[in-house]
Amino acid sequence: MTTKVIHEPQLDTILMVEKAIREAESYPTKKTLLRSLPKQIQYQTFNRILKYLESSNKILIDGRRIIWMFTDNPRLKKLLETSAKLR
Repeated sequence: MTTKVIHEPQLDTILMVEKAIREAESYPTKKTLLRSLPKQIQYQTFNRILKYLESSNKILIDGRRIIWMFTDNPRLKKLLETSAKLR
């Protein structure tokens, strides 16, 4: 059974969630991320945004934690810079 979508998230709301994930000090849970947002959004909308971000390979939801995986991740860039090069 599928859930009926009441409305689609607006671009500014998607960008707000992206920014909150990208700028998080650690890997937040859904609950802590939702609470940290500067404005409240409906839980259904929040989940829809997370599904979109995951399907576009911007985030990875690893169990309960949300990890920013997009190419502008500073932790990922640092890891790639300091890792051993394979020939």
